[in-house]
Amino acid sequence: MARFRCSVCNWVYDEEAEGTPFADLPDDWTCPQCGAPKSAFVQEGGAKSDPGVETNVADRIIAQLYALGVRTIYGIPGDSNLPIVDAIRRDERIRFVLTRHEETAAFMASAHGKVTGELGACIAIAGPGSTNLVTGLMDASADRSPVLALLGQVAEVYLGSEAFQEIDQLELFHPFTVFSETVARPNQALRLTLLAAKHAHRGPGVAALSTPTDVLLERTDEKVLDPGKRLFRGEPEPSEEEIARAVSLINESPRVAILAGWGARDCGEELVALSGRLKAPIATTSRAKGVVDESLRESLGVLGSIGTFRAARALQGSDLIIVAGTGFRHANLIPKGVRMIQIDRDPSRIGRTFDVDVGVHGDAGAALRALTERVRPKEEDAERWTRIDSLRDEHQALLARESADMSTPIHPGLVIATLQKHVAPDAIVTVDVGDHTYWFYKRFVCRGQRTYLSANIASMGFGLPAALAAQLAYPDRQVVCLTGDGGFGMLMADFTTAVREELPITVIVMNDERLKNIKKEQARDGYPEFGISFPNPDFAQFAESSGGLGLRVEDPELLDAAVAEALSSGRPALVDVVVDREKMAASAGRGVDDTSAGGDSADEEA
Repeated sequence: MARFRCSVCNWVYDEEAEGTPFADLPDDWTCPQCGAPKSAFVQEGGAKSDPGVETNVADRIIAQLYALGVRTIYGIPGDSNLPIVDAIRRDERIRFVLTRHEETAAFMASAHGKVTGELGACIAIAGPGSTNLVTGLMDASADRSPVLALLGQVAEVYLGSEAFQEIDQLELFHPFTVFSETVARPNQALRLTLLAAKHAHRGPGVAALSTPTDVLLERTDEKVLDPGKRLFRGEPEPSEEEIARAVSLINESPRVAILAGWGARDCGEELVALSGRLKAPIATTSRAKGVVDESLRESLGVLGSIGTFRAARALQGSDLIIVAGTGFRHANLIPKGVRMIQIDRDPSRIGRTFDVDVGVHGDAGAALRALTERVRPKEEDAERWTRIDSLRDEHQALLARESADMSTPIHPGLVIATLQKHVAPDAIVTVDVGDHTYWFYKRFVCRGQRTYLSANIASMGFGLPAALAAQLAYPDRQVVCLTGDGGFGMLMADFTTAVREELPITVIVMNDERLKNIKKEQARDGYPEFGISFPNPDFAQFAESSGGLGLRVEDPELLDAAVAEALSSGRPALVDVVVDREKMAASAGRGVDDTSAGGDSADEEA
């Protein structure tokens, strides 16, 4: 006996209960619930030609994902992906995290890839569920994070017939994915899942699998493919010729500087070693903030539109800059006439933004180690380092002034100084997009903390989902989300996800009831301020009503205690800080006390 489901209203005809085989019903028989014709019914479970097979396509996809290392899938269930969700439930080895919005799920998958380097996975239904993934997946694509999106789809037999919630998923996702295919037959499922993972890692980038619900229910017992024999991940080694050319150029250049990006995110020791041999200062892009301990003398902090004034000034006078692991779009911050060595795993990115004298195609760590071993050590240039030290002293004096500023409304710089005081040395800090992003990347001094943001697409709403994913990936580490009221308001409902999943993240909301970055852009382009202000709810009360800890701070004298309490609570916590509406962070290239700023908040990187 079989069951047949109406593809219009989901009413089920059960042959055993009804007493008549579905095939014996008259051709003009219609669904008793919605009136759909007999032809609109689809057999549940697919064809059962082999009653000995107990697993279906959805089961095998989940088993293959587990073999590929996936341990968490984020998303929202619905009609077209229920076979996948039920397979997760029955398998029990992969954790399903229900989100309030598919955009959150996609951001979480993207953040998972950024934080761990492993495959992030999210799931959505056909139609609006899939379209809601787009922004988060675009973040993964632009920032080169390995992600697999499982897209529920209407039954294959109805594709192209304008079925309910049907969209052309491959057409929608193809422009920004490295792999996008439909699982149209049971014997394709495991191979396509493996290929999707291979392409997602190779990019890195986004792979999408469209999964028609009737195909997911078809029976199959295909053996899971062994990733150890099918999935190979390695970084290209730089050639001896390129290293030799780079060494020659370094040896003949008196004043060398280093700029490190996302492609050098695991190369902190190598960067410091090369810096010590060459007496070269190190700047990083925003995505690489924290790769090098920023309290070190050789660290200049972040270079870029959200970077420090001193980083831009300190590079002036350099003869050579070694750029490792970034395409760095802000070429106007690079001194004119300076020679360039660029190291990148993707040869198409070498020389794409600026002229390069020596290109090194390969893994940044391998290249940096080779250079350190072979270059001649340099003596410290006293005049140069006196200037760099002076810029550092000016910057530290600015931080000291802001950390002592008890004016009301609360100074944004005080918020950063307070976070600096209490955050753990190995904390993960996720940063949303807004004026607060500038304050953090200019003022916070990383001493072991790692930071993550939506860099190249610069999407508001990233901070909270990223914190959720980071805490799931690293349950024993402190995770902090720094966000503005604009970005937090977009996906704030998923604070309840932190409560449900018992994730002790701390969210710090810099609340000024306006979109400050847009105010800067309006002022820059000569427009009057318009359409950027809104009244906010009491975010602290929202956190409390969700089951977390909520603290609202308007008095600067109370900020220190509130941040300390939130970080030590062991609960999902939110600190709603009412900050000065008029104090705005400066952009790179302006004076350190300049409060007008504009420009992008991203640095393009490998």
